[in-house]
Amino acid sequence: MKCKVCKDTAVVALRSHNSAFCAKCFKAFFRREVERGIHAQDMLEPGDRILVALSGGKDSLALMLELSLMGYDVTGLHIDLDIPSSSAVARRHVERFCARHSLRLIVKELKGEGLSIPLVKAALTRPVCSACGKIKRHFFNKIAVDGGFTAVATGHNLDDEVARLFSNTLRWDVAYLSDQGPRLEGENGFVRKIKPLWRLTEFETANYAFLMGIDNHYAPCPYSPGATFSTLKGLLQKLEAAMPGRKLDFYQGFLRRGRPAFAREQAELGEALTPCSECGYPTSSGDHICGLCRIRRVVRGKVSETLR
Repeated sequence: MKCKVCKDTAVVALRSHNSAFCAKCFKAFFRREVERGIHAQDMLEPGDRILVALSGGKDSLALMLELSLMGYDVTGLHIDLDIPSSSAVARRHVERFCARHSLRLIVKELKGEGLSIPLVKAALTRPVCSACGKIKRHFFNKIAVDGGFTAVATGHNLDDEVARLFSNTLRWDVAYLSDQGPRLEGENGFVRKIKPLWRLTEFETANYAFLMGIDNHYAPCPYSPGATFSTLKGLLQKLEAAMPGRKLDFYQGFLRRGRPAFAREQAELGEALTPCSECGYPTSSGDHICGLCRIRRVVRGKVSETLR
């Protein structure tokens, strides 16, 4: 198999693009797709300071490395979830990666906030995944605002985005469908959020990470088995195998036609953001208490109950 560009021996074949690439040309392809994703959604401007959310996985580390090589002003942010046998390993991968590439890194420990994920899991009666995501998003934004960053970048790839779109469509969740996309404007106390890898599949980012020698954390979260998100990703992988390129077509079609329609419907509801009465964080909750403070209340209540 020959590289489509230079005719050297190919190392990566991409059915969705009807192409194959050698290592050098695949890296160039990856760069072009990131650039296309950024420019198509007007994600970044000259002078932007980007806070990159680093989990330790291949996608976030690949994003951080590529943005730095493209000349962007990037700083990594790792949220230490304090999950036994998982968080310490992920943190080591992030710290080694940033040290190796001389990249700035901020580490936020949830234990110091009284929000260690095992503690949150024990306090909640529902699955912890949604609460964990809410907590991380809160600190991504808060640290970005406090640090004067103009954008928060996450390593969500095409597979992530299409699975989330599928999930939201199954529930016809207008609120989520109205603002799902690779760029979310920064306003009313929120920093702009961007997903520069939205055109690239998990397979493509995995190949990039391998070819760039990225040592990433790959063990799944011990709290995630059975998550519906993984099931949806599996279904969509089967669809892509049968119909190469369909995931990107589906997602781009949504961005062109679906999202604007849902955004108009959501705008008619006129949900206003107000400061949380406990921490000042923007919230649309009717009782003016943000999601993070709700979680704090539950955790504190559980801890008090245990101590009695």
